[in-house]
Amino acid sequence: MVKRIVVLGAGISGVGAAVLAKKKGFEVFVSDKGKITEDNKKVLLNNEIDWEENNHTFDKILNADEVIKSPGIPDSFKLIQNLKNAKTPLISEVEFAFRYTKAKIAAITGSNGKTTTSLLLGHVLKNAGYDVLVAGNVGVSFALSIAERDYDYIVLELSSFQLDGIKNFRSDVAILLNITPDHLDRYDYRLENYSASKFKITENQQEQDFLVYNADDEIVKEIKTKAKKLPISFINKQKEGGFLNKNELIIKLNNNTMTMQELALQGKHNIFNSMAAAMAARVFEVKDSVIRQSMIDFQNVEHRLEYVLTVHGIDFINDSKATNVNACWFALESMTKGVVWIVGGVDKGNDYSELAEMVDEKVKAIICLGENNQNIIDAFKDKVDTIVQASTMSEAVNQSYSLANKGETVLLSPACASFDLFANYEDRGVQFKKSARTL
Repeated sequence: MVKRIVVLGAGISGVGAAVLAKKKGFEVFVSDKGKITEDNKKVLLNNEIDWEENNHTFDKILNADEVIKSPGIPDSFKLIQNLKNAKTPLISEVEFAFRYTKAKIAAITGSNGKTTTSLLLGHVLKNAGYDVLVAGNVGVSFALSIAERDYDYIVLELSSFQLDGIKNFRSDVAILLNITPDHLDRYDYRLENYSASKFKITENQQEQDFLVYNADDEIVKEIKTKAKKLPISFINKQKEGGFLNKNELIIKLNNNTMTMQELALQGKHNIFNSMAAAMAARVFEVKDSVIRQSMIDFQNVEHRLEYVLTVHGIDFINDSKATNVNACWFALESMTKGVVWIVGGVDKGNDYSELAEMVDEKVKAIICLGENNQNIIDAFKDKVDTIVQASTMSEAVNQSYSLANKGETVLLSPACASFDLFANYEDRGVQFKKSARTL
């Protein structure tokens, strides 16, 4: 009898999982409570996959042998509760796709830096001539890619939501960069619940696997694992692992010591990301010379501290991907000029006090871009003389331009989700760049 798989959510991961399930001979049904994009409908139709939108038909879902849940759907959702009560197996796209690959896998998570680290590691492996896929939270479906062909190496960026849905998923190398408060609305506003999701990245690893982790992070350094631990640190030298020694990055593994000085990515956080990627590349036996060259010629990810242009001596920097306070702190920390800061959006329970010292030191004016800015205003009214509000990106950019002087920087680093005024953080960043280019 053919096994029936239901996919909840028809975004990138859901459609990818549906295509892979269909190719593996399952009966597949896709259900999305919202509208499915025309592009994704075409993919479903071309693969003869049954689907529905703007609705969840319980009778068509509760008879599933297994349900693949898109990461954006919370466990508190009534349908998910019904499926759990019916003891229907619930998994993520990542768990499902993992069943069909023989690749060596590097899995990367953390509150901040995971996209940059994933793309950087992928860049190193490609430069080494490896057959590599970079997928997951970077916007490429792991399952859809595997439906087309397998790879020798796979680099996966994994969010806490994706990790929540794993059971047997296991990586050869896991990287845990940091843990700071993020998405707490999804985890009952408890940091320990969010941390437990991040720690799942190593729960199935074995003695022959590796865990690269941030030894300077008070939460991360307590992680328990069967894997061989490779700490990276700015503070302490490591017998095996990565550390900073004056201006040199030192990577030590299996009696091999590699040093690096020149990096494409600037800022303290990016040095850490580079160290983590280099450490994983060494595990995968990439030559030192290839790692060093890759660290020099890497192009940074769009919407993460992305230089846009300079207008009359004013730099415009797009950091739309900074959707939490910690990411925003890193952005401000890397600024070397006076800052006009565009901030705001959907507040996920942010504690802005962490930014107080950095704002006091670097920010001359704040533009609040969002539907509810009171928390931001209250947090910084004693730190910054000029705080204004904007209801559109065009308005925010025009205000920032009038407030900034030659030799200063306009920084979009929202510290919030984008869903009040924009489709997603990419849309927010694109609108920022478009508005800046019209000045």
